[in-house]
Amino acid sequence: MPSIDRLEEFVAVVDAGSISGAARALGLPRATLSRRIGALEAELEVRLIHRSTRRLVLTHAGEALARRARRVVREADEAWAAVRRLDDTPRGLLRVSDNGEWMDPLFVQFLARYPEVSLEVRVTTRRVDLVAEGVDVAIRFGEVRDPQLIVRKVWREVRVVVAAPAYLSRKNTPTCPAELMHHDCMVWFSEGTHSVREWPLLGGGTVPVGGRLVANSIHLMHSAALAGLGLVLLPKTLVSADLASGALVPVLEDSVGSDASASLVYVDRQYIQPKVRAFIDMAVPYLEQTLERSRSG
Repeated sequence: MPSIDRLEEFVAVVDAGSISGAARALGLPRATLSRRIGALEAELEVRLIHRSTRRLVLTHAGEALARRARRVVREADEAWAAVRRLDDTPRGLLRVSDNGEWMDPLFVQFLARYPEVSLEVRVTTRRVDLVAEGVDVAIRFGEVRDPQLIVRKVWREVRVVVAAPAYLSRKNTPTCPAELMHHDCMVWFSEGTHSVREWPLLGGGTVPVGGRLVANSIHLMHSAALAGLGLVLLPKTLVSADLASGALVPVLEDSVGSDASASLVYVDRQYIQPKVRAFIDMAVPYLEQTLERSRSG
């Protein structure tokens, strides 16, 4: 089995884009590093890199190894650091995946409280692979099915179908779920990759829907609904003020809808690093308070 050192050297070559650049970064002779990469390929019995005079190209096997090797090397570095510094002080680089700007105050507070932590925030609506991409903590909306992740739920409420009165006056209000097929229904992306053209029924099962807008931005869908562009399934707290003012009205509230939830997720490990534990301890009450304020208007 290849050693951690060989994996670290392979990752350095991938990051540098050349064996020469990696050799300089590692302080090794180029010939030595080239020989070690060749030995790694021989040990694994697979070609990892296509070499040319101009550039270095990873094979499919090389790409797969690079994704996993980064994680292994990072875990090893953190393990050595944990052994050297046997205390509970949060320190080191923390990578967090967020899907918007509403957690910005939390990030500022966290950096102020823990000066030995460096923070890398990746704002994306894509559902990242925490293990493959080296992310420590992410916020997820909806059900989390990945068995590799620990899930800490911080919020749960119902989702309701709403529309603007102007839209309903043009298209008529649906009286049963089957009529949704004849309406403009805004559709979400699931897992950030494919559209989900069905809505859940309160009694179980789903109903097919379709429309002109497919998005993974809750704010875009909210704005489109207010503009009279169609029906949308949204958390009730988000639209509570609009329902009270009449800007939006509920549709099929006795038959279509579901629970909505938000969770903090992180990789299932035997040893949870102090920086991760500290962030979770700050994030849970922050998210609970933020979402409670949204409920109260």
